[in-house]
Amino acid sequence: MPVSSKRRLVAEALRDAIATGRYVSGERLPGEHELAERFAVSRGTVRAALADLADDEYIATHGGIGSVVTFDGAALDPRAGWARSIAGSGAEVVARTLRIERVTDAELAGVVGADPELVAVDRVRSVVDGPHVSYERSIVPRIGRLDRAVEDGLVDGSLSATIEAAGLVPVRAEQWIDVRPLDDAEAAVLDRTPGTPFLHSRRVSRTASGAFVEAVDSLLDPERFRIHMRFQSTTGQDAR
Repeated sequence: MPVSSKRRLVAEALRDAIATGRYVSGERLPGEHELAERFAVSRGTVRAALADLADDEYIATHGGIGSVVTFDGAALDPRAGWARSIAGSGAEVVARTLRIERVTDAELAGVVGADPELVAVDRVRSVVDGPHVSYERSIVPRIGRLDRAVEDGLVDGSLSATIEAAGLVPVRAEQWIDVRPLDDAEAAVLDRTPGTPFLHSRRVSRTASGAFVEAVDSLLDPERFRIHMRFQSTTGQDAR
């Protein structure tokens, strides 16, 4: 197998482990020697795979401060899609798409530096045979497979997969989090009482070159979701 293929396989295996919560945010990854033995590759291949993960911000190699949303203790990675991450918690959660339509939003476009012709995707997630736990309202560029989602639906029912099919790779993101009461419309979607406090997350993601990928407002049930803060002052290979 070519070295580049081995590098990709190692990176993908570690990416999956982080996305599904096997390595929680801030946890130190195994050393290069241990990973090389585990995957039967050279330490150089492991080092290259780790560099790829660092470039994609799946791991941190320097000190800093960060935060991550968790569901029942499992870290949720927006780049891999929350559905995949939630599956790693052991909970059975399903997502239902409420809306996919083309919209014009000059105000948001001005803020994120995008074309005002956009696509809106609203989804609600529910525990199987249980309550709704999140209400997510996403705005994405009107390009390629994302534009066609209005007629064709999401790829495999996943917005993350549809974003990938459109050729966009979210690498950088900013996130703002607060707590606010549900208004009447939000409460109706979530089958809760108006005024119930929910976590509110606002995230804007971009490609490595800074191109706009997604702006998503999420209302999260505080009984299942938490915000985990990470403070790190030492160097090393840690899961984000």
